[in-house]
Formats: sequence, structure tokens, C-alpha cells
Amino acid sequence: MYLKEFQIRWNDLDANRHLANSTYVNYMSHTRMSRLIDLGFDHQWMMEHQIGPVVFYEHIYYFKEVLPGPPIRVSFEVKGLSEDGMFFEFQHNFYDHKGRNIAHCELMGGWIDLKTRKLTALDPKWFNNLDLAEKTKDFRILTKEDTRKFARKPIDLESSDD
Repeated sequence: MYLKEFQIRWNDLDANRHLANSTYVNYMSHTRMSRLIDLGFDHQWMMEHQIGPVVFYEHIYYFKEVLPGPPIRVSFEVKGLSEDGMFFEFQHNFYDHKGRNIAHCELMGGWIDLKTRKLTALDPKWFNNLDLAEKTKDFRILTKEDTRKFARKPIDLESSDD
């Protein structure tokens, strides 16, 4: 399991003086990108290939309040990949300084071609790099249908009954 440690800063807190929701998202993003960079998916690679990761959804479950104090750690694991690498499912867990699980997140996303603005598969070489990442015990092969698990249709203001 890949872990990254964070010291909680003053600006990481919300009005209740505990870790803000936006900070959880920022810590996960930083952890995720740190691991992806280790695997070769850095900004240079993204510029050269005109590709980038896009998040479809993030579901965060909070178990225990996080207050300023000892550092916390955030994990990164791959929970699923499509056979062509287009889709991915990542998992993050937050741990306090005693190793207790204080939050959990499941995230689904894919790779977008920055020229066409369409989802794209990974080149096999890069798929193999991503496939080297730490995996969850319940890792699975994803299909396009898996990305629709929590599908919602947009509701425009003009079409709203309110």
C-alpha cells in the first residue's frame, strides 16, 4: 500500500476547526498524483501525450473527526482498471498517527485526450506502468458499465419544475 503523510496546517481546517472536506479531496489528489508521478505519469508525460486523468465521482466516508495535531497518512491503491486502461477506480484510506482508519474514499475516473476532449485508452506501455501500482484485495477488471454505477442525468434550471 502506498502511503503519504500530511501535517495538518491551519488553512486545512474549516469553521469547526477540524479537517475541511476540501482538504480531504486535496490530500487524496496529492497522494494520487505523487504515486502516478512515481509510475511515470508526470506533467511532462501528460504534455507530451496530451492526456490527463479525469474524475467521474468521489465517495468519501468519514469515520472520525480529524483535529490539528499529529500527522495523518493517506493511502493509494488501485481498485479496478479496464482492460485498455481507459477507466480506473482508486481507493484512498486516511489513518491517524495510531494507524486507525478515519476516512475512506472510492473514486472512479478515466483518461481524457486533451485535444479531442474524449475519453481515451492508454498505450499498452503506459497501461503496464499503471498496472504496477498497488492493488486492493478486491481488485477487478472494469467495464464501461461499471462507470455508470452511479449515473445521474443533468437537470437544467430551465427544465426544473421548481
